[in-house]
Amino acid sequence: MFRSEYADVPPVELPIHEAVLARAAEFGDTPALIDGTDGTTLSYEQVDRFHRRVAAALAEAGVRKGDVLALHSPNTIAFPTAFYAATRAGATVTTVHPLATAEEFAKQLRDSAARWIVTVSPLLDVARRAAELAGGVREIFVCDSASGHRSLIDMLASAAPEPQVAIDPAEDIAALPYSSGTTGIPKGVMLTHRQLATNLAQLHPAVPAGPGDRVLAVLPFFHIYGLTALMNAPLRQGATVVVLPRFDLEQFLAAIQNHRITALYVAPPIVLALAKHPAVAQYDLSSLEYIISAAAPLDARLAAACSERLGLPPVGQAYGMTELSPGTHVVPLDAMSQAPPGTVGKLIAGTEMRIVSLDDPAKDLPAGESGEILIRGPQVMKGYLGRPDATAAMIDADGWLHTGDVGHVDGGGGWLFVVDRVKELIKYKGFQVAPAELEALLLTHPGIADAAVVGRYDDDGNEVPHAYVVRQPSAADLTEAEIMMYVAERVAPYKRIRHVTFIVGVPRAASGKILRRQLRESA
Repeated sequence: MFRSEYADVPPVELPIHEAVLARAAEFGDTPALIDGTDGTTLSYEQVDRFHRRVAAALAEAGVRKGDVLALHSPNTIAFPTAFYAATRAGATVTTVHPLATAEEFAKQLRDSAARWIVTVSPLLDVARRAAELAGGVREIFVCDSASGHRSLIDMLASAAPEPQVAIDPAEDIAALPYSSGTTGIPKGVMLTHRQLATNLAQLHPAVPAGPGDRVLAVLPFFHIYGLTALMNAPLRQGATVVVLPRFDLEQFLAAIQNHRITALYVAPPIVLALAKHPAVAQYDLSSLEYIISAAAPLDARLAAACSERLGLPPVGQAYGMTELSPGTHVVPLDAMSQAPPGTVGKLIAGTEMRIVSLDDPAKDLPAGESGEILIRGPQVMKGYLGRPDATAAMIDADGWLHTGDVGHVDGGGGWLFVVDRVKELIKYKGFQVAPAELEALLLTHPGIADAAVVGRYDDDGNEVPHAYVVRQPSAADLTEAEIMMYVAERVAPYKRIRHVTFIVGVPRAASGKILRRQLRESA
């Protein structure tokens, strides 16, 4: 068993809004959130006051403890206010991909039993359609303004009393992001207030921050990585978060230059752009102190090329998953220059790990040998919503979460290297794509007899969905372009099929399970 070299941290027995904003009065007029597109700024005092007023208005509207509120928005400076207001009112927040189709959104609304939606006016049509399809939604609020819908801006004027909700941090669910786990369709991941808050305390010794630090939030807040690393963690520590709604390279570089960004938390495609794109040379990025990449594997050579070009310490990595609140490993800021290339870091405080044999899961492996990574700690999720069997398959009786990732620990420094995946999940630019979901969709096409989907790496090092398709005898002229278009019309852009190979039969085990590794090897 491998244990963190950091001292254990006690569980944080606070609601997430209090764990994050406990020092808001102390930070006062310090900028908490800055809109990177127009410069609109909210101080810590304003974020604290605004989220309390919106919480009062939500409670007045009927939001009660145990309700689920769907937060459906790109990154804006209003997103944190909406999130903390909902949790203060006693609700659980299920975060929704802003590019989800109405059908995908409706599935999440139904599964989570969400009764409320907060969205933005450009996404209102999708939210309305999703609410119609799902049923059960009482009201749709908007962060900005839209005719016929109450706005968070108007709710700031609420004179209703601030809700006094008794929250049990150990049991009550603060966030309900959706994850495919190691396989299958997306499932609601129940993360309690204590799990989220404690993970922030676990991460702090390795990646401290404070007033004067400026973090650029371009990765989405709806994703657990963005929610933790770019929203909760910096706001807990008095840093300033500069918010961008999406990744546009020129806008991203201009924000680093103009706002004197000190820290970047990114995914590998952004590291690639920083390492190779000619536009980088046109901007002053000298304020940057460090870069951490997570959400997908980062090639060690690419990391080195990026740090060399920018004159920074080596790009650090972090590791975790939605089911782990999400962090378990990170390259500590004070050890970036000593970290071996390619490592995803060391265990954070209060976390244990085992590496077990792929052939015999009861056999623990020593340092240097690769096996499945198992994690135990206070950040392990409460479980999957309404899916006790899936939860039991993920977390064993001793509390070990089976990540489905394959890795090994080096012989000396306790550095983890992730080398492969047992799980079937595809990670496209950090977003999860479940092969089973795409396969089910492909099989609705009248010209497809059978299908399997695996990940393959493109020329930019991104893992993309690759479909292996068996045509119906009557559809001999079915083309790759037709299949790709069929899928593209029905899923969010990051889930699109990027390659199609026609085969005579999908390889399967006797149990009927698709032999994906065989397909990956053939590719």
